Formats: sequence, structure tokens, C-alpha cells
Amino acid sequence: MLSRVFSFFTVLVFCVSCNKLSFTKKIKTNALIDTVLDFSSVDISPSFKVCDSIIDKRKKTDCFRTTIHQKIGEELAQYSFTIKDSISEIVWVDLRINSKGVIVLDEIDSPEKIKKELPELDSLLDISVKKLPIIFPALKRGIPVTTQYRLPIRILLKE
Repeated sequence: MLSRVFSFFTVLVFCVSCNKLSFTKKIKTNALIDTVLDFSSVDISPSFKVCDSIIDKRKKTDCFRTTIHQKIGEELAQYSFTIKDSISEIVWVDLRINSKGVIVLDEIDSPEKIKKELPELDSLLDISVKKLPIIFPALKRGIPVTTQYRLPIRILLKE
């Protein structure tokens, strides 16, 4: 009887301790996860349909900026302005493009001379931005993200 109990406990100890004993070494490999994100830049900048086929990041950004300036300029050129003095000023337009590609005019920073001579410019810029064609949002690690742009627009009008 005693030998049976001893045998039972011996087998029990071996069975329970098998997980603890390891004759082969397990190699743990932890993949390094890149958790530092640079939120000041994107992998792929927003683009219009005409810029979508460009692969180079800098050229794609230049295409986007050129196209947005061209479209806003074409829209503003449809209006006629009456001014007292010649104007050669830069208006800064802050735009936000959300992750769905919707563009929103955040703020217009214009000099006092522009505000006095062209008080309707803010509303015309808002209309121009709303008439922009479809924009594909910027991508960060393959995920659409919201981006913000500060575009300079030169207002050059002569008497």
C-alpha cells in the first residue's frame, strides 16, 4: 500500500512538473514595435484626381498645391473688383482636409488694406473653396488622416 502511494505521488510529481522542466530552450523573439509617430508629416499627401497617379511625395505635394492655387485663382478671376488704390498683398488661407476628403476653410489672415478695399474677399474665398473638386485625403500608415494647409494667395489688382 505504501509503495502504491509513493508510486502515485512520484508519477504525479513528474506529470505536474513536466511543464516546469524544459529540455529545449524556447527562444523568445519580441518584434520591435515602432510606436513613435511623427504627426507633423504624412506618408502620402492629399491629392486631386489629376495628381493621384504621381508617386514621388514631393511632386505629389507640389501638384496638390499648384492645383489648389489654380482652382481658387480661376474661381476668383470670375469676379470683378472695384478698388481705389492698387493692391499687391498676400492673403494666408488656412484649410483643413479631413479624413473623408472634405475641405473646410478654417481662417483667412489678410492685411488691413485688403479688408478695407475688398471686404467681400472672405466670402468669395469661402465659395471658391467649396467649389473645389473631390480631394483624396492624406494617408499616414495607410489610414486617411486630417491635414491642415496654410496657403498663400497673392492678390494683385491695379486701378
